[in-house]
Amino acid sequence: MKKPSKPVSDTCQHEPRSSSASPEYLPRQLEVAASLCKAMADPSRLRLLIWLSQGEMCVSELVERADAKLGSVSARLQLLFNARLVTRRRETKHVYYALADKHVHDLLSNVLHHAAEVSA
Repeated sequence: MKKPSKPVSDTCQHEPRSSSASPEYLPRQLEVAASLCKAMADPSRLRLLIWLSQGEMCVSELVERADAKLGSVSARLQLLFNARLVTRRRETKHVYYALADKHVHDLLSNVLHHAAEVSA
């Protein structure tokens, strides 16, 4: 008969979990993940990401949709670009933005679906 393990603390009554049960993440991975979350932690930036999830758009289109100043939208896009959530390309005088990849699309979709469940 197996002898029960000691509880982790005086108040904790479950068996201790093995340390191999959860993956280990490098400190840099955690920093990058936190910066992604921080970049998405603003309704105006989330709205830009939602629009970009529909396809590539130029800055002037995003400014018009946001009904905001060019400088404000550009600053938000720069932050999203620095966080690697969006890509950009220049074509003559226009700069076009798009979601960086499918991971960003999935992340955005999951966050919004989860928010819908929580607020329901």
